[in-house]
Amino acid sequence: MNIYTKLFSKERSFFWSAPAILWQVLFLMIPLCLIVYSAFIPHHKLQAGHTVWELVRSFFTQPYLKVIARSVFLSSATALLCLLCAYPLAYVASFKMKRIKNIFLFLLILPFWTSLLVLAYSWFFILERHGLINSILLKIGIISEPLVLLNTPGAIYITMVYCYLPFMVIPLYSALEKIDYRLVEASLDLGASWRTTFLKLILPLSMPGIRTGILLVLIPAFGEFVIPSLMGGNKQLYVGSLIAHYFVTARDFRSGSLFTVIAAVCLIALTMVWYFIIPFLVNRGLLQKGRDT
Repeated sequence: MNIYTKLFSKERSFFWSAPAILWQVLFLMIPLCLIVYSAFIPHHKLQAGHTVWELVRSFFTQPYLKVIARSVFLSSATALLCLLCAYPLAYVASFKMKRIKNIFLFLLILPFWTSLLVLAYSWFFILERHGLINSILLKIGIISEPLVLLNTPGAIYITMVYCYLPFMVIPLYSALEKIDYRLVEASLDLGASWRTTFLKLILPLSMPGIRTGILLVLIPAFGEFVIPSLMGGNKQLYVGSLIAHYFVTARDFRSGSLFTVIAAVCLIALTMVWYFIIPFLVNRGLLQKGRDT
């Protein structure tokens, strides 16, 4: 056995991970470096008498801050709504559907086989003026004229939750499945109420799944532009919409790169806030209610 065979057998895990590392470097790290580079290098199209930092300061004015705040609210609300919808599903799948859990997981993963654009368009035809919901309500006589469901904030949130719900259910299911249900039964047998058992036992043990699910939904939802543009009718700008406008429509790569960097910094700050606030709420707030009972 030569030295190369020994090296491969010893570091086999590293060699198997090399394609993934190469993919990350080529399609994540290098484009990110190019965006940062194009944002701060001197540019001949920059107006005379203006510096890059003056352009950066212009992005901290009220209109741009509103766009960032709107995306922060959209991503945070989507993550919380997905958590509220996904936790019961993950709990039932983990503890009550042992025999058909494979079917449940198959149905859960099935939307990943479909493009995000197709998933969004499916709700477009459901919520439009002559869509499925309005047609059913008109036929059964609940309404006399079609409701305005499309191009509203409600349409955006419904579609966002629908598209990102699997990203929350899967880590929650993975965390809840590892819990020994005999601990829950022992807690109930020893006189603890179901609320106390959930707050003191199940919720803390599922903390890794909650944290992972929140981050998996929060990060892509912050930069989402397809769903707000399609379901919201471009009535309001979000971070992803504004970046797409700079790069695709205005062809202003300097402003687009700068705003992308600023939005990325805001996203990192938002991620860190949620990363630390989730265990704080669980361990301090919710558990305090459990002690009061």
